[in-house]
Amino acid sequence: MTSENLTSQESYNPNRLLDILIEKLNLKNDAALSRALEVAPPVISKIRHRRLPVGASMLIRMHEVSSLSVRELRDLMGDRRTKYRLSDAQGKPKPGMEAGMQAQPQGQQPQQPQQNPPPGHHHTHSR
Repeated sequence: MTSENLTSQESYNPNRLLDILIEKLNLKNDAALSRALEVAPPVISKIRHRRLPVGASMLIRMHEVSSLSVRELRDLMGDRRTKYRLSDAQGKPKPGMEAGMQAQPQGQQPQQPQQNPPPGHHHTHSR
């Protein structure tokens, strides 16, 4: 289910979640909530007007400040999905990292350089 499908569901109500958080944290308004969650005020406004879904990182932040479980937070906004799908971008290496990662065969660790003495420096044993 995409966030677009979620935001169009009748049961989805992010306002209820935001209002309960404001009440639970004894805050005055959305601006105070945005400060508590350490997000810009327009983020709260966009969530309220259903232009921005409540994403995983926002749910985690709400959990951290409210001590409500992520399941409770999702229930408060009417999100009844049992699983989240990760976006295609999550879990992929950052651009530029792939070349270095592909050089190693799968399942092998990069080899550590051997600790050999510099060339021309031979240890000889005297008898």
